Amino acid sequence: MIDHDRLFKELLRTFFLEFIDLFFPEVGNDLDRQSLVFLDKEVFTDVTEGEKREVDLVVRTRFRGEDSFFLIHVENQATAKAGFSKRMFRYFARLDELHDLPIYPIALFSFDEPFRLESNNRRVEFPGFVVLDFHFRVIQLNRLNWRDFLRQQNPVASALMAKMSMTPEERPRVKLECLRLLASLRLDPARMQMISGFVDTYLRLNAQELERFQEELAIIRPSEQESIMQIVTSWMEEGIGQGLAQGRQEGRQEGAKNEALALVTRLVARRVGIVAPDIQERITSLSIIELENLVEALLDFRSSADLIHWLDNLPST
Repeated sequence: MIDHDRLFKELLRTFFLEFIDLFFPEVGNDLDRQSLVFLDKEVFTDVTEGEKREVDLVVRTRFRGEDSFFLIHVENQATAKAGFSKRMFRYFARLDELHDLPIYPIALFSFDEPFRLESNNRRVEFPGFVVLDFHFRVIQLNRLNWRDFLRQQNPVASALMAKMSMTPEERPRVKLECLRLLASLRLDPARMQMISGFVDTYLRLNAQELERFQEELAIIRPSEQESIMQIVTSWMEEGIGQGLAQGRQEGRQEGAKNEALALVTRLVARRVGIVAPDIQERITSLSIIELENLVEALLDFRSSADLIHWLDNLPST
């Protein structure tokens, strides 16, 4: 199962200012960009549900050019649930009680369905008398069009396009555009891997979609193709390494090799196209170490001939 909370928290903590710049530039202009402090483990007891809840993300920052501070609270909601507006208000009230600072509340709705416009306020009123009219900012990804973010030079845009509104037919194109934008940002390898892994998690393509992805990739500029393949190779190599390490630790060497083989097969198809059955059989017979070496070598391949040459020159065991 996908750990939505972890993925989104990791993304927002790493690229918090970029997130604010993308969706709330007016707030980005008002804060001191050197003063951000992440407040960890803000845990509240939810009396109505009888459980403790941890607020997703709370950041304390200084107003630009002033000595006063304020909080930014971001809550990601991966599944649609009734009563969310009430919960946002309770978080607001509790944060206000604890910190006695102005609070800018943001809800990030990342679920796929429903598509209805979600509420952005909690209101309590009587005839002729409004007791409470609490509002929070809303980003509802399934109501945003990924095309509107293609030209945004922002790593958060390259990640979150994978969760925006798209038709089933557009999935390969959207994945390509996510990676295309990511390649243009020239991030360090660790941050590049984080976002490409995020995109691959939410846009995992089937065999037919992979074919269309390769067709789309083939018509863009060679320099962009190379940059995108470097990203994909790096992420898949990391995934293989983690899978092998876990397999060795758990004593399931054969299972770890099967996972690595599945990833290598996908990467080979992306890099040189579908290979003949006899070549696939030779890949299947490789050891775990040889599979790891093949991942590194694939980056330099231009055709299936390069793959065959590599296999022919493997040292005999």
